[in-house]
Amino acid sequence: WENMGDIKAGRAELGENMPVLVYRLMQYTMLDVLSKEMGEDKANEFFRAAGHLAGTEFAKNTLALNTDLDTFIASLQKSLVDLKICILRIEEFDHKSGNLVLTIGEDLDCSGLPITNENICTYDEGFIAGIFEAYTGKSYDVNEIDCWASGDRVCRFEANVTN
Repeated sequence: WENMGDIKAGRAELGENMPVLVYRLMQYTMLDVLSKEMGEDKANEFFRAAGHLAGTEFAKNTLALNTDLDTFIASLQKSLVDLKICILRIEEFDHKSGNLVLTIGEDLDCSGLPITNENICTYDEGFIAGIFEAYTGKSYDVNEIDCWASGDRVCRFEANVTN
């Protein structure tokens, strides 16, 4: 996290923001190269792992992890909107197990893509798992069950505690 640098100083003219197009260009070309070199399954495995690391570091460095669940979720939602990452909604939360169903709208990865009848948000699966693992201390298996690219207008994820 410390190696992110001083973006404001380094981009005094251009600022901290950039178009989603640029983010997707980097993400999709990297995924394409990895898929060609290692196969699609392995590339997705790496993207999920990178998302997990990003989610863990994001949570540890930008969120208060020692708060009650409602405060944590409100803070997470605000941070994701403020940083223009996505709009998070919790649909279900099982307080006993820690399992949840959530949606993200207007996300960086796929909102607005043409319909390809596939779920493509593997990076987001890892990102969500990393965030909730950092908060709860429990491992999560996160799977996208609905995606903009499969014809839905939000991406929906099931997040289940694995330990």
